[in-house]
Amino acid sequence: MAITFHCEHCGKKIEAPDSSGGKWGKCPACHNKLYVPSLDADEEIKLAPIDESDEEKKKRLMAETHRLTQDILQERDAPEGPVEVAEPISNMGEKELTKNIIMYLRQMANGELNQANGIAELIAPHGRKAVEILDRIALSEIPEPELADIPPQVLSGLIRELRTRIS
Repeated sequence: MAITFHCEHCGKKIEAPDSSGGKWGKCPACHNKLYVPSLDADEEIKLAPIDESDEEKKKRLMAETHRLTQDILQERDAPEGPVEVAEPISNMGEKELTKNIIMYLRQMANGELNQANGIAELIAPHGRKAVEILDRIALSEIPEPELADIPPQVLSGLIRELRTRIS
């Protein structure tokens, strides 16, 4: 009498000789390693009883998770009432704007994206003046000392990206 079972990997029906019961073998279809069950009637798989306190704890935790999720989603709703207007654009001098642009390019090159985005928000309101400074940096044959180690192709890509963001 042969042992008939299904491969746990590909689902193919397999017939193995009685002598291979309780041993490891390979599926003839997918060649994955699998365990051949034995036909011993005495071999019975015993399952542990379900612990009711664990089930209750799981239900309680799931309910708590649902409640917290709902609370968080409600916090994200937009507040009602008038929206406050942002502060007026500060008058940033050309030196400070140049310093911020260089800092933005340096942070982008270093992969410090969050900090660079914060600086880009400071630069953006000064559109035309910032574009003039970017053009000057792009056309300069000798880069600013803080940007000298950035490859020229990368630097020009970062400048283009900031110009696009400003415009």
